[in-house]
Amino acid sequence: MARRSNLKVVEVPQQEADLRVAENPIKKCKPYNDIDLNNWKDYSNVKTDTLWLFPSRDKSDRHSNEYHGNYIPQLAEQFFERFTKKKDVVLDLFFGSGTSAIEALKMGRRCIGVELKPELAQHVSEKFTPKELVTDVNIIAGDSASEEIKDKIQARLEIMGEEKAQFVVLHPPYDDIIKFSDRKEDLSNCSSPEEFYNMFEKVAQNAYDMLEDGRFAALIIGDEYKNGRCEFLSFFCEQRMEKAGFIPKAVIVKDIQGNERAKGKTANLWRYRALAGGFYIFQHEYVFIFQKDEKARKKYLKMMEKQAV
Repeated sequence: MARRSNLKVVEVPQQEADLRVAENPIKKCKPYNDIDLNNWKDYSNVKTDTLWLFPSRDKSDRHSNEYHGNYIPQLAEQFFERFTKKKDVVLDLFFGSGTSAIEALKMGRRCIGVELKPELAQHVSEKFTPKELVTDVNIIAGDSASEEIKDKIQARLEIMGEEKAQFVVLHPPYDDIIKFSDRKEDLSNCSSPEEFYNMFEKVAQNAYDMLEDGRFAALIIGDEYKNGRCEFLSFFCEQRMEKAGFIPKAVIVKDIQGNERAKGKTANLWRYRALAGGFYIFQHEYVFIFQKDEKARKKYLKMMEKQAV
């Protein structure tokens, strides 16, 4: 004889069941971030427009302005909350003073940074504890434009239990405006803008290859005046990102006033030069957002082939 169960089936009225779901809705997130779209109004700190104004540089935690040319931490904060999840790995191919890693740790992410100058890589590593350097931050001294750097990045990814990175940051030199080293591999030592674009394209291709499909990348770059003309570094580099396979998602104009160094004392000189030379003084730089989407890229290329016929 079958044993009778002592469990009682309690039927919940449909109205009460609907109320419970309403009070505890299933978290609605995109596959690339932790933002709960059911409560989208709670994320007023996340920017969704294309003009970004920051009155000053964040110098809290381990951030500093000692290294001329690093991007401001507020950008990393925006990138990581919008396009990464907890424990995701951020790959920064122009690591510099470690802005990406500092902000990644603060936000519960991890980071791999590639820095061309070994002495700077060693100096920046001292900002992190031995435990952080084992579990959450990996710094590689190497050339981001080289083919062999991918093997080094892949080895670090495997140590962190990942096949690919989940976000990429690219903040290259703005051609030769600032000389960062005497190394021939340094993009700031290129003999011409065309050489600069060609070298940057190699970095962009490495970024594409090391990024997980469906995930995002950010390019931070400004323009320059050279040989009596405006050289649009930003948009030429954007084109090289597309050539590498990335899909453009957005272009953001970022105010650089208050975030730059050394121009305060020479403001009048720059104003005179502008009036005399017929140009305008840069007060902005660009942030380009890209996505790696193999399926969408193939569809786009197929459409372009049909139009070319």
